[in-house]
Amino acid sequence: MKKVLFTTLLLTLTGCQKQPKEATASEPDKVNQEAKAQFEQSDAIINRYLDRLESPNTTIEEKTRILCKDYPDEYKTNYMPALLRLAAKDYTRSKLLKDLDIALDYYKKKDNVQC
Repeated sequence: MKKVLFTTLLLTLTGCQKQPKEATASEPDKVNQEAKAQFEQSDAIINRYLDRLESPNTTIEEKTRILCKDYPDEYKTNYMPALLRLAAKDYTRSKLLKDLDIALDYYKKKDNVQC
């Protein structure tokens, strides 16, 4: 009888112990999530710049500021680093800078903007 009681008590105690935590996000996953959030935020900002550049109501002064300062700064400091962390095998720094130059040249010629 004592054996049955002891076994039952032992099983009850071990069954009530705190369960181990589920594996938390590993460090690479956390970095990947941060890069994704940074990329999405920067992409939204860049899309707003592009919308302003396409708008006929945007002044030439604002277009100049966007093309000469805001867009390249956002692209180089946030968008490009995040994209390189997320998809380094698909992009290189030089390719992304070339893409930036192509986009900027297009809008500069379209709106006759000089930096």
